[in-house]
Amino acid sequence: MQVERAIAADVPALAEVWHAGWHEGHAAAAPPALVATRIPAEFEERLGRWWPNTFVMRCPEGDVAGFFILNEDELYQFYVATRFHGQGVAKEMMAAAEAALAPRRAWLACALDNRRAARFYEKCGWVRTRVEPYATESAQGPVTLDIGRFEKDLSGS
Repeated sequence: MQVERAIAADVPALAEVWHAGWHEGHAAAAPPALVATRIPAEFEERLGRWWPNTFVMRCPEGDVAGFFILNEDELYQFYVATRFHGQGVAKEMMAAAEAALAPRRAWLACALDNRRAARFYEKCGWVRTRVEPYATESAQGPVTLDIGRFEKDLSGS
């Protein structure tokens, strides 16, 4: 498998991974109004704006195993397709994301109830520095939620 920049043709497959992953990791604790906006078309629309900053993990056959989006010094989104959970894909993707974010202090937002993701970030050396409000995108405009802010110094020093 390899990580490469996503192309516009990847948007439908990435939206499917994002939709499934978001609902798996966030829907149970998110406000119902936000959950209602999280339909496949919303993820496609968001990816249409973000695909220049999106990286995809591809299988040799071309299938999408996962993706991440960078926004300056933020690891903005990070999702692995469900069928690839537990196969080391997330670890490989994180290494690629960190290499792309280096040499700076990077950060990411993690939903407070997403314990699986938080444990993964901690295993990768990210440290939860605080809880803070975060404006997440939605089809209805920004929705502010409390998140755990994780940071990691990628400067190599």
